[in-house]
Amino acid sequence: MSWNEEDVMLVPVAWLKPHEEIKEKNRDKLLEMTKRWGGYTKPLLVDKQTGTILDGHHRYSIAKVLQLKQVPALCVDYLNDDSITLEVWPGCGRDALTKAEVIEMALSGGCFPPKTSRHTLSDHSPPIFVPLATLETFSDLSSSDAL
Repeated sequence: MSWNEEDVMLVPVAWLKPHEEIKEKNRDKLLEMTKRWGGYTKPLLVDKQTGTILDGHHRYSIAKVLQLKQVPALCVDYLNDDSITLEVWPGCGRDALTKAEVIEMALSGGCFPPKTSRHTLSDHSPPIFVPLATLETFSDLSSSDAL
């Protein structure tokens, strides 16, 4: 599948569920860049069934800090989409991790340590720009109107 701008949706921050902790130093750097840019330039990767964040934990954390109501996301059928691969980062303390374990962790309200899971899309996410002002309130706009 080839991703494009029309595949990106604005989703409520409150619906999202992290499965992995972040590195605050990395978040702070990205927060400053996001403020400088004035918006999000990359969507989060999210399971459409559960709201589990697969990629974009630092961007989610920034949304919480900025008290944003929504964020841009590619919503996928995580458990059934073979184009999304899962590996563990070297040195994370685990030999393997399953997609079911990722979902289970997110739904439990707990989190793996930073840099445990590594998700890869066969196609790269599309370049986007969503202004912070758009993300501060809820919108009924379709993704193509919002981006």
